[in-house]
Amino acid sequence: MPILTKCTFMNSLFFDIVLLLLGFALLIKGADFLVLGSSALARRFKISELIIGLTVVAFGTSTPELIVNLVSAFNGLTDVAFGNVIGSNIFNLLFILGLSATVLPITVQRSTIFKEIPYSIVAAIALLILANDHLFNESKPNGITFGDAIILLSFFAFFLFYVFKNIKSDNPDIAVNRKDYSLPVTLLLILGGLVGLIIGGRLSVINGVDIANRVGISERIIGLTIIAAGTSLPELATSAVAAYRRNSDIAIGNVIGSNIFNIFLILGVTALIKPLPYQISFNTDVTVMIFSTFLILMFTYTGRKAIIERWEGICLLACYVGYTIWLILS
Repeated sequence: MPILTKCTFMNSLFFDIVLLLLGFALLIKGADFLVLGSSALARRFKISELIIGLTVVAFGTSTPELIVNLVSAFNGLTDVAFGNVIGSNIFNLLFILGLSATVLPITVQRSTIFKEIPYSIVAAIALLILANDHLFNESKPNGITFGDAIILLSFFAFFLFYVFKNIKSDNPDIAVNRKDYSLPVTLLLILGGLVGLIIGGRLSVINGVDIANRVGISERIIGLTIIAAGTSLPELATSAVAAYRRNSDIAIGNVIGSNIFNIFLILGVTALIKPLPYQISFNTDVTVMIFSTFLILMFTYTGRKAIIERWEGICLLACYVGYTIWLILS
């Protein structure tokens, strides 16, 4: 490669990386502004902090994945859309929970072991079944269709019903920003958050794909790794800080809840707007996601029951490193 061409390539690659990082920063800050503004607006209408935490804040940490998926779908980059959701879930389970447990052992509630974790396994299996249409009709292309989207969103509606049904009057309010803003500032926060999310999502997808093309890796791999990790940064920050502050419920609840949101809500909404063709090679990654969830469940029964120990956190981190290396080599 001539020196001038090589320099041009390196400069273009560096520029793409800078724009990708800028996109991630806008996604995170946009989600933060959206949560602040939406929480303030909800409080203005006398909605409880607990409801705000379970809806606005939970949805806020998932908006980066949603925006990235919508941008990917509208640009015909369905491999990025699937890679983002599946990769984010694997990153949440192996890297985020692994890091959190390495910081401090995570105590897992009985309801999480018997209800939330199994429901996230159901979500992964539902994705595997709905996306592989060839299993039921060999002539039918694989993908998530409008009908599949309705099924996914129905599962999500049931999950929301379960969450609200199990709210107890003696539960403390979930901590959200309680600062009161004027109505104009509140609306500006919401608008600014949406603008940041849209611009950040577009920068992340377009430059992520450019990087993949420049270095010769597939859109599937870039979606499963860099973009998935980038859109999971809010969950990483939330769970790591929660683990450090010994708030295990938030550390693991954030991860499991986000995984359920990603499959049932994010993929459901994306496919509702535009059907998503599915590559059969993603079956391996979905299998890794299911295995990772079972591994978390198994760790709650080994050693001290209902606790994910430090050594188990290190095992989760090692699994993520091994999975990433396998992806790159394959």
